[in-house]
Amino acid sequence: MQLNVREVAKLLSVSEKTIYRWIRDGHIPAYRFQDQYRFSRTELLEWATARRIGIRPDIIHDTAEESTSPLRLADALTEGGIHYRICGRTREEVLRAAVAAMTFPEGADRETVLSLFMAREELASTAIGDGIAVPHVRSPIVLHVERPLVFLCLLEAPVEFGALDGLPVHALFFLVCPTVRSHLRLLSRLAFCLRDPAFREAVRRPGVREEILAEMRRVEDTLAEAPTP
Repeated sequence: MQLNVREVAKLLSVSEKTIYRWIRDGHIPAYRFQDQYRFSRTELLEWATARRIGIRPDIIHDTAEESTSPLRLADALTEGGIHYRICGRTREEVLRAAVAAMTFPEGADRETVLSLFMAREELASTAIGDGIAVPHVRSPIVLHVERPLVFLCLLEAPVEFGALDGLPVHALFFLVCPTVRSHLRLLSRLAFCLRDPAFREAVRRPGVREEILAEMRRVEDTLAEAPTP
């Protein structure tokens, strides 16, 4: 779903005048269509997360799937797993090592998966600051998975990723989803969780699996309590 200026201003809790100024200065990703500006929800999430700009929880409720069993980030991370001591000295080396550590459906082409992640990094770094990156593609990786997967790969040593804050990356969150909707929903939830200092600290130390998952569930529970518009 594409967003208009009014919707983006509401989600970022700023005025429409501020949005137009950011567009004019080239600070926010926007597309002009028939004399009106439109925004990609995924690109907006990436942009705001990298710049530590808060986004209202509405963006997550707006993209929620109609389901009696809501999709939770912690469940997807439990399925994908937390992987320690991922080695490499460059961005490509750690991405390759991370892909090798992931559990994919039988027959999945890991070289294709790696090339998709590398192509996304060439477009723009997925590092969001504080030593964390979220490698993904803007159209989800479809590998015939039955459920969305999140992989957390913790590096043996930090690696330069071109982050805006200049810090090397020590933790990589990968998203692998069967649909565009589930991809966007998980990306929204992850962006929200990464704004929480206690969760980021659990990832930074790095904490044990149970601690990281517990902190993630705690933050997600606050989403369930957030009012919908």
